[in-house]
Amino acid sequence: MGGALQEQAARVWRRGCRGARLIRDAAWAAPDRPVALAPGLNLPARIGLAVAGSLVVAVLAVTANEQLTGLVPGSLAWALAAVQTLPLLLVVARPLAAWRICTLGMTLATFAEVGHVPTPFWPWPVGSCCGYVVLLFVVAQRYGREIAFAVDVLVACAVLLPATLLVGMPPVVFGVAVVAVTLVLVLGESIHSRLEAERHLEQAEQQRRAGLARQAVLEERSRIARELHDVVAHHMSMIAIQAEAAPYKEPGLPEQTRRTLAAIREASTTALTEMRRVIGLLREEDEGAERAPQPGIDSIPDMVRAARQAGMQVDLTLTGGPERTPGVVDVSAYRIVQEALSNAGRHAPGARVAIEVHRTRSGVRVDVADDGRTVARADAAPPGGNGGHGLTGMRERAALLGGTLRAGPRADGGFEVSAELPTDGPVDGGLEVAGLDGRLEERLERLLDATPDEALAPAELPEAEAGQDDDARELSDVSVDGQRLWRRHHHGESETNRRTGGLTGEVIDDRGGGDG
Repeated sequence: MGGALQEQAARVWRRGCRGARLIRDAAWAAPDRPVALAPGLNLPARIGLAVAGSLVVAVLAVTANEQLTGLVPGSLAWALAAVQTLPLLLVVARPLAAWRICTLGMTLATFAEVGHVPTPFWPWPVGSCCGYVVLLFVVAQRYGREIAFAVDVLVACAVLLPATLLVGMPPVVFGVAVVAVTLVLVLGESIHSRLEAERHLEQAEQQRRAGLARQAVLEERSRIARELHDVVAHHMSMIAIQAEAAPYKEPGLPEQTRRTLAAIREASTTALTEMRRVIGLLREEDEGAERAPQPGIDSIPDMVRAARQAGMQVDLTLTGGPERTPGVVDVSAYRIVQEALSNAGRHAPGARVAIEVHRTRSGVRVDVADDGRTVARADAAPPGGNGGHGLTGMRERAALLGGTLRAGPRADGGFEVSAELPTDGPVDGGLEVAGLDGRLEERLERLLDATPDEALAPAELPEAEAGQDDDARELSDVSVDGQRLWRRHHHGESETNRRTGGLTGEVIDDRGGGDG
């Protein structure tokens, strides 16, 4: 029993101390918080509002002086009227300080009128009371519940109670005044609570949008990595096939060369295994491996035809020479066009869309623009979904290749997306995305740029360079030889060829739609 009483007493003591701190803060300790008064107004409107407010305060001061003149000497009446009304000029910049000064003026007026009958029921001018109500509301609206509670206590004890005890203000008027002050403070505090709730909701919405943006970036990067897997795996498989097939094409190779080729094949096999593990981690739990081949620039006409069949007006221009576009750039260009065309179908249905893809040896330029002339059509969206997460996905693909992407409204109406995708960007075939270490990446990239004859002479491999078209043709020849060897030894005549067969089989599956 004694412990419960002590706990109750401690709780009451803590609440009393907290109330005392709140009263101290409201009386002198709490700092002022400026009021954001009509932030949307321009400077002339603000000046006009300030002038109008100053005129209102001047009228309140004059009326307060007239009512106080019959109760106190003239000079004291002016002083009390000024202390009670002029602090309203500080209501925007320092509302709490204005309330403190006005409260002091109201209390001083009560002591100055001792011996006089209150007119009509209280000892303060009507103008001063009106201004005081405004200050109470602003303080509660700006500071919230705790300061409003302390202000209510101070007004009741320092303003209303002395008027009842010293000048004979009726107790009924005291009660009504306390209720009125409390209602004004509750109204201001409720508005404060609503504004705070809206601010917290806005912050939560901003955090949610930022989280969704980060999630979209991560998902788009994961999707890009999965798409790069096909491109990189194809090149890695070609490396393994070259290294495995070379001893069969040239039976008299030195032993050192054979060991070097075996090391290259083992390194590429290990890299492929690690890539599969990484891609497995990037996939969602319910997401299976994609079986369709990765599209490229050559697939854009098919996409345009599908969009036209869906009701869109699309013009396509493909320019540039027969240069072979790297797989990563090829896929990224297609996805950017796909996403831009899908956005045009969703946001500008019925508009004419112009697509231009220009290929050069140094890179690919993609321009997708619509004229903005929309028509309400429900069937204008292109089929097959979109290419990712809107502008976020397009920017991620451009940044991956070291390129740039610009998107925004056109001067003559409509929307335009323009991307520059260099072929010699920072990814260089996507090997870095696969998670390979730097030395293996460098060796494999040099081997990709080498011809098969140079691959048979590993000592000269780092300095070797070959034309892109010749390299593609020679890689194709070696790939065919590797496939023949795999088919010939598929039933187990050679352990070495059984390992080669697995890699060569993936290349076949990749060309026919496998996941590489």
